[in-house]
Amino acid sequence: MKLLFLHGSPAVGKLTVAKALLRIVPGRLMDNHAAIDLALTIFDFGAPGFWELVHDVRCSAFNAAAEHRVPLLVTTFCYAEPEDRVQFGQFEVIVQRRGAKLLPVFLHCSREEALRRVGNPDRVARRKIISGEHLIRDLDRYDLTTVPRPDCLKLDTGVNPAEVTARKIVEHFGLNIPA
Repeated sequence: MKLLFLHGSPAVGKLTVAKALLRIVPGRLMDNHAAIDLALTIFDFGAPGFWELVHDVRCSAFNAAAEHRVPLLVTTFCYAEPEDRVQFGQFEVIVQRRGAKLLPVFLHCSREEALRRVGNPDRVARRKIISGEHLIRDLDRYDLTTVPRPDCLKLDTGVNPAEVTARKIVEHFGLNIPA
């Protein structure tokens, strides 16, 4: 199994790139909000137990995908340093223990571009950050940076459309394109 770990701040296009990539190569998608939406059925956002459940769901999903040899799992994540370092380390352990491979990709764009995107209607439907004020608060509050891996691919989504970014990821990691 390969776990393609698309990470970056809100509104950089993680889900858009993931969907574009999966139109090129076969794979499965575990959007960051799948775990969050599940936790919201039980807890209010950020309530005690909320983030623990989100993390447990992610770990369980990655473990199941590796155990059952899902060839490619694409996931999205807002990685903040140092808050998420231990959690990311646990993802790495799951992948390594199962003989799978973690492929980290950091997506970024300018603050202005993220602010332009944050109001997109699809973000409302997915219960994502939709306020420029909220986005700026998070960008200023958290160090939304690359995971601590020297092999992390870094791509600016403000420079190229999602399809071009997806193709760069496919080429960089040599992902199999069906004939």
